[in-house]
Amino acid sequence: MSDVESSSDRATGTPSVKPGEVKLEVVVLPVSDVDRAKRFYESLGWRLDADLAVEDGYRVVQLTPPGSGCSIIFGEGVSSAPPGSAEGLQLSVYDIDEARADLVARGIDVSETFHDATGIFHHAGSAGRVSGPAPDHADYGSFAAFSDPDGNGWLLQEIKTRLPGR
Repeated sequence: MSDVESSSDRATGTPSVKPGEVKLEVVVLPVSDVDRAKRFYESLGWRLDADLAVEDGYRVVQLTPPGSGCSIIFGEGVSSAPPGSAEGLQLSVYDIDEARADLVARGIDVSETFHDATGIFHHAGSAGRVSGPAPDHADYGSFAAFSDPDGNGWLLQEIKTRLPGR
């Protein structure tokens, strides 16, 4: 390990990426109103990591969901995608009912819990949705959906026990 790596590890408190690893760090969200998006994600209890107005027309805001190793970034001059065009962003939760109730208590419009008719993942949009959690709350099978103010689509997915190798 080089001196740069060890000082970086000490500074951040987390290990650097190891050879052969690829880690998802950031998802860029296209938003129309940076301050509104910032208020929304902070209202979810997400940690504000940065709000940097670098120059006129270029502002970067980063937030991280509790317990996540991946953050979101949005801002001005950060994405050329149309606001609200991100979909299928997934948040793994231990208890779908508790996580959904927390969102509702925070004033978020969230769908009822559902599972897919196939019992596998979930179809795009609302196709194949069956009301209620997966039978016996099977891991990876229960979902609830919500959107940010621009329409970027999020899903909660219940996972109590991860599959081997995960």
